[in-house]
Amino acid sequence: MRLIFTVIFLLILPTFTPAQEKPNTDWPVYLGNKERNLYSSLDQITPENVSDLKVAWTFDTGDAAEYQANNLIVGGVLYTPTQTRKVVALNAFNGEEIWRWDPADEHTGKGRARQRGLVFWKNESGGEARIFTAVAGHLFAIDPKNGKTIRSFGEKGSINLGSGLNTPGIIYEDRLIVGGVGGKGAVRAYDVRTGEQRWIFHLIPRPGELGYETWPEDAYKTATGLMPWCGQSLDEERGIVYVATKTAEPDFYGGKRHGANLFANCILALNAATGERIWHFQIVHHDLLDKDLPCPPVLLTVNHEGKKVDAVAQGSKHGLLFVFDRVTGKPLWPIEERPVQQSSLVGEKAWPTQPFPTKPEPLMRQKYTEEDSSNISPETHQLTLDRIRASPNFGPFPAPSLNETVMFPGYDGGMEWGGGAADPDGIYYVNINEMPWLLQMVETRRPDGKPLIPGQKDYMLFCGACHGLDRKGNAAAEFPTLIDIGKRKTRAEIELVTRQGGGRMPGYSTMPEAKRTAIIDYILNETEPFTANRKEPGIPDSTPSAKQPTDYAFGGFRRWLDPEGYPAIKPPWGTLNAVDLNTGEIKWKVILGEYPELTARGIPPTGTENYGGPLVTAGGLIFIGATADETFRAFDKETGKTLWKAELPFGGNATPSTYMVDGRQFVVISAGGGKSGRPKGGKLVVFALPE
Repeated sequence: MRLIFTVIFLLILPTFTPAQEKPNTDWPVYLGNKERNLYSSLDQITPENVSDLKVAWTFDTGDAAEYQANNLIVGGVLYTPTQTRKVVALNAFNGEEIWRWDPADEHTGKGRARQRGLVFWKNESGGEARIFTAVAGHLFAIDPKNGKTIRSFGEKGSINLGSGLNTPGIIYEDRLIVGGVGGKGAVRAYDVRTGEQRWIFHLIPRPGELGYETWPEDAYKTATGLMPWCGQSLDEERGIVYVATKTAEPDFYGGKRHGANLFANCILALNAATGERIWHFQIVHHDLLDKDLPCPPVLLTVNHEGKKVDAVAQGSKHGLLFVFDRVTGKPLWPIEERPVQQSSLVGEKAWPTQPFPTKPEPLMRQKYTEEDSSNISPETHQLTLDRIRASPNFGPFPAPSLNETVMFPGYDGGMEWGGGAADPDGIYYVNINEMPWLLQMVETRRPDGKPLIPGQKDYMLFCGACHGLDRKGNAAAEFPTLIDIGKRKTRAEIELVTRQGGGRMPGYSTMPEAKRTAIIDYILNETEPFTANRKEPGIPDSTPSAKQPTDYAFGGFRRWLDPEGYPAIKPPWGTLNAVDLNTGEIKWKVILGEYPELTARGIPPTGTENYGGPLVTAGGLIFIGATADETFRAFDKETGKTLWKAELPFGGNATPSTYMVDGRQFVVISAGGGKSGRPKGGKLVVFALPE
């Protein structure tokens, strides 16, 4: 009898193993997984207990700049890329530093800001592992066990991409698929062990390739700008990689690139093994407004017209969401080509129509009307009303001209690089900016009608939008002044950064050497101004003619702010949205962010400009920082209700990660600030429920 009782007791007794007692759950891929859907199956933190979240640990990177990393957690180790492109490995439970890799010790020298993530690769059968990171146009392989450069990769540890990389690539089998910033447009796959290029897809087509006729003849020899900077997603089972691409350059004047300009502003489905095109859709034709696709495609499954459909959702800067069958490329809802404003600039041929999805409805206002004039105060209302009457808005596709216009939706969205999240129920969550900007073109000639000095026109076209036509820079946007740059940097240093890029600047490795030399001469003031009798090849006469058309340059990025420094439009200025992609309907929309000083004046919460994406969990929560009020928030994913918030040391302009170590769920966000004119720093902040 005792034996029978003992057997029964052992059968009903729960069986505990070390793994079950203290389970671990990784966040091993940028944005959570290769579908880029920012979803976690963890459910320890719920709407019922989220109010108990406390800071578990913090880590100071020692840098003070925009810290936008979505951090990786693998096997209890957190890997973070800092603002100067160091890679640091930390104990994910308590934040203790394990090792640090510093590019200052490599041939590239120290790195610069705006790195949003890393790639972790592991060969499950052989035990090989490596981390991939990019510095100054070079891709490095690092041993995750000790932080040492793997010298067998590429040329003594790195390969030269010829372009910058601020968003990590994606792994398919033994291939690392990457985009980039700057250089001639291409998607490339490299062998994870050797660094050998396995395939390339030309985004500016060569003769005989699909899309070649959508450009001027031989445009691939000189055109630039199409690098897919925002990241890729992967249907691993089908072997399809999805790529979102950038605008062709110059971003605001297309007089030298007539045509639709495939594959700019496209979502592309490519064979991940070979790079062959499967399907594509161009979301903006012949872009003149810097409407590059800002975020990676999100893969999810929906119920559509009574059937399960594996879909891909692509967000845009103008707040529209395009949804396709990810296998066939067929839109889930009709997409209409609608007429848009045409250009008055000499030599420009704006595309007559642009695509608009019939569902979902736009996630933001599509036009700034007089009714949208700010209501923050009577004075601001009148000022914004006067300005919108003088510089009217023409919807999401105004034609650039010599007359100022309000650009709304703005250059930074709508949607931005943080992208969207999606849960298994087919609900898509995304944050939206509603910031107005100003748009105006200028002629690339001097006011006195005399020709420009060498390099000045190309400076205006390629550099002036960021560094200012007057070369004085834009401190708020972290574009430095170029006045007296020769006193701060050597010519060799300037030449290097123009080729490789750095920080927010793309590289121009494919720019003709004579053109780059002329630009550098100009910014160093090494070129004498022209006299009336002196004329150089390629410099236009002072009077435009049919044979000698005028060129134009963008007048610069200018947010439209009211006299108090707030967005010059009636709130909301930032929102968080849930879209049911089973039906195409907006499920809910709530304000995201707050200016306490305005709330104290009796103004309802306005929302703020926001950068960084949301994280959705099986626990029923959405976590997001992003806002200009240095606050981290948790929302109920069913209703959009704010359930918890915590103050951050700096703005959380990054996308959070969540993971479990020793049975405890953590949520981590990189807090670096620097956006929207806010203070800058560099801290990891990690939250968990009390032990």
